[in-house]
Amino acid sequence: MREVKLSSRLTVLSMGVAAALCAQAASAATAADMPNTTLQTITVTANSSVRDSVQEDSVYIDDYTPAAQASHLSDFLDVVPGVSVGGTSSVNQRIRVRGLDDTNLKVTIDGARQEGALFYHMGDVTIDPDLLKQAEVSVGNNSVTLGNDAIGGAVAFETVDAADLLKPGQKVGAKLHAGYGSNNDELLTSATVYGAPTENVDLLAYYGKRDANAGEDGKGRKIQTEDSEGENILLKAGAYVGSDHHVGASFSRTENKGKFPLRPDFPAGGWNPIIPQEVKRDTYALDYAYSPANQLVNVDANVYQTSTQILRNSDGVPGFEFDAEVKTTGGKIQNTSIVDSNIINGLPGTHKLIAGVEHYKKESEMTRDFGKASTDEATNTSVYLEDQWQMGKLSLTPGVRYDRYESPEYVSAGKTYDNVVGALAASYEIAPRTQLFASYTQLFNGPDLSQTIFNSDGVDTYVNNDLKAEEGDNAEIGIATTLRGLTMADDSLKLSAKYFETNIENYIEFVRAGGSRTGMNCTTGQLGTSAAPEACQGVINNDEDFKIKGVELSADYRADNFNMGLSYARARSKGEDTGYNISSVSGSGSESGDKYMVNLGYAPTSTTELGWRSTYVADVTPNTAGDDNEKPGYDVHDIFMTYAPTQIEGLKATLGVYNIFDETYASHASRNSIDDAYTDFEMGRNIKTSLTYQF
Repeated sequence: MREVKLSSRLTVLSMGVAAALCAQAASAATAADMPNTTLQTITVTANSSVRDSVQEDSVYIDDYTPAAQASHLSDFLDVVPGVSVGGTSSVNQRIRVRGLDDTNLKVTIDGARQEGALFYHMGDVTIDPDLLKQAEVSVGNNSVTLGNDAIGGAVAFETVDAADLLKPGQKVGAKLHAGYGSNNDELLTSATVYGAPTENVDLLAYYGKRDANAGEDGKGRKIQTEDSEGENILLKAGAYVGSDHHVGASFSRTENKGKFPLRPDFPAGGWNPIIPQEVKRDTYALDYAYSPANQLVNVDANVYQTSTQILRNSDGVPGFEFDAEVKTTGGKIQNTSIVDSNIINGLPGTHKLIAGVEHYKKESEMTRDFGKASTDEATNTSVYLEDQWQMGKLSLTPGVRYDRYESPEYVSAGKTYDNVVGALAASYEIAPRTQLFASYTQLFNGPDLSQTIFNSDGVDTYVNNDLKAEEGDNAEIGIATTLRGLTMADDSLKLSAKYFETNIENYIEFVRAGGSRTGMNCTTGQLGTSAAPEACQGVINNDEDFKIKGVELSADYRADNFNMGLSYARARSKGEDTGYNISSVSGSGSESGDKYMVNLGYAPTSTTELGWRSTYVADVTPNTAGDDNEKPGYDVHDIFMTYAPTQIEGLKATLGVYNIFDETYASHASRNSIDDAYTDFEMGRNIKTSLTYQF
């Protein structure tokens, strides 16, 4: 068994948490029904203070694993059927939905789009879970309101607000948090101060610091990094102007510094040296809402600028030094109207009309080896209209969207794509609390910015002169039901089953030169086996058409102080011509495997809660061109306990053991190879403790 090394600076914290947890048993589970996960949007919430506003079709993270202990997006997003998160370090988080990674997803933080890719060995989602209030996940694209660049769906992160933390009648408050992880000697400390100085104004300031050393996998081998320092800042202000207007402003920063491998999704080695690196994200956002006492007007608008940057300092060694940045500037305005359908067409029911306009510009810039900066940019404007028409037990939701996309310069000197897509969803209540639902949505995604590291005015990359935009469709059908009173009067069992097919036409693929592909020709795009003067960095071309098929099943049961969740997800991609899976720069294709998950929660007393999470993922043979490496399956178990003593109001202690049986494994969403030297292994057993005090 690997030795667990506990830092002396946290011995007091660990002993205090353990003593508190053993003292007595903890907080009662709420009597509310376990939210279901059956419709198009799933909400994963990391803050129990918002439970009073639980919406249907939501999964709350506190029902499964304590969000206060999360250090990686996989710690809570993985509970959503169809979603997995790869990468094992803070700079290599890579979200996958049904096998498609974040380059095919719309990812936002407080409404600000996170666009572009910097370096294909590093994840493009830079955020610390300690900042988050909730993450809304659209598994698959089922609405024109998502906008473009959302072929696989969307993930909308929201940071915490003062209103989420203030108690009734409270003017000023604070929250202190400290956490420790044994595997990588990780220490998290954070402080949040919030207040409502007047009835119409709320303010929040947050600062957090997360330091960690190299972790170890189940065999005791070092993973991730030698050391890293994370710093997080969040500033928010909101004000009501009169009774109808609300304005808000926010700034958030996540910064990770440390000595990471040059390619962070590979283990460190001679060919993959550890060098000083920094990844930083800054997001500025302004929002406005206008909600008069009028069902025809309910306006939400925002403007934002977000930038993500990688800085590398190789002490002057050529080939490693670069400064890469992607900046996205944009805004959206949307109005929601509730209209009696008799006014429109004389038919019974109501219409919820959603109309919006979105515009954004994404820019990339890179300076490499002290040379001249290279840049590229793309812009998109969308106009959309959706009608949610409710007619008794039947609802219909048609929608239409127009996109005008001005592609990057490398695509035929900035080609413009005009496109119209449509969508239609329907649901019918076949019995009390039982619905059949179906949806069909057309997809569109213009050629994205190339990876910033390969910005070079097209000189070193072959691009098809007739590069087409990605198009296709997503179709889903399913059933959802809620059963009550099975074993006692107030219990509930929510069941859902969904089948989906996603078709992607003109899939855009970047093939990197290297290995047997060192003779790529920048004039013809052909592959060779020997270096040539015209050899280039890679090829951007339309690959074959792909189809992704799968199912997602879930069952959630709640009875008094006990809850249980079961889920199963499966997604398979297949090329129309070759039969290969969709390839992926993360290694071993995009297949994430059949995933089974069990979540148990039990609150034996009003102050103590116990939980267990088990995840089993089956073996996968990707069947991707040139890659038939099998991804071994794995079986991982976590257990935790929380205690909130009545003697000290606002204090909460958590103790958890993650990967209890010290499994040696790599997530199928991470780089995964038959050779351990090319595999991004997950942590072995990790004991986490944390204390939170809110007053």
